[in-house]
Amino acid sequence: MLVPDRDNLRPPIPVCGNRSTNRASGVARAGEGRSWLLAGSGGVNSAGCLRTPLQREMPVSRHEPMFNVQASVLAVLGLMVAVHLVRMGLSQDWDTWLTLALAFIPARYSGFAELLPGGQIASATSFLTHTLLHGDFLHLGLNAAWLVAFGGAVANRVGSVRFLLFFAFCAIAGAATFLAFNPGQMVPMVGASGAISGLMGGTMRFLFTAVDGRGLAALREDPRSAPLMPLAQALTDKRVVLVTVVFLIANILAVLGLGSVGESGIAWEAHIGGYFAGLLSFGFFDAAQTNTSSRTTMH
Repeated sequence: MLVPDRDNLRPPIPVCGNRSTNRASGVARAGEGRSWLLAGSGGVNSAGCLRTPLQREMPVSRHEPMFNVQASVLAVLGLMVAVHLVRMGLSQDWDTWLTLALAFIPARYSGFAELLPGGQIASATSFLTHTLLHGDFLHLGLNAAWLVAFGGAVANRVGSVRFLLFFAFCAIAGAATFLAFNPGQMVPMVGASGAISGLMGGTMRFLFTAVDGRGLAALREDPRSAPLMPLAQALTDKRVVLVTVVFLIANILAVLGLGSVGESGIAWEAHIGGYFAGLLSFGFFDAAQTNTSSRTTMH
């Protein structure tokens, strides 16, 4: 999540016209999954089957997918890439207009909405559209990697619809937190890292229960088998607390100027707001668990 250098920010200049899995995973079978090598004749056994001196089971080749990412995650990533490519093809004036129309700008809610691109409509839509904008390919690439990692884990567990709702909720929470800390500021905020921080927070609710159970492989093979960690337990679990503390320290360092990208700053407010929104609310978006785990979920 990036925001421009506040000291060098100028008011916008008017335009002058110029982003269910088949668990069989493509298993190659011979007959019912077994291929027998028969040699010689050994008669018939009591079950009426051919008995042979040499009977060996041939190995079955199993092809696991390298990546197992829901289409909804790829769709969000595709939108992010598409918007960035479109902006690259625009003139500077039109790129500025589009950026300001999609970015989240706190000044919209202090009487400046009509003076900014997008008008009153952008006052509502920018809570979500800011996630589609990125400062450069580095910013986009980092967010894309984290989106696939945490978004993939969440989407594989809860499905596409719940993933999109959860992503949107965390994006709105991150933007609202940014607004609370920067009321009236003419500071455009862009990037999906607030929403992705929420995906990270949500993942904390089932990541370590998976580790304690069947291991990380369960997140790929049966992501719903990991029990949802109750909120009270999550807030006291040492591993979740450690991740949260490290996350907060990283954002505090960003406030001090460490971790900034170019002339832009890190929107730490959106990161923290999104993370805690995801951590605290994930239970409301979680899907029913499979038979291999407890069906009880707690919010």
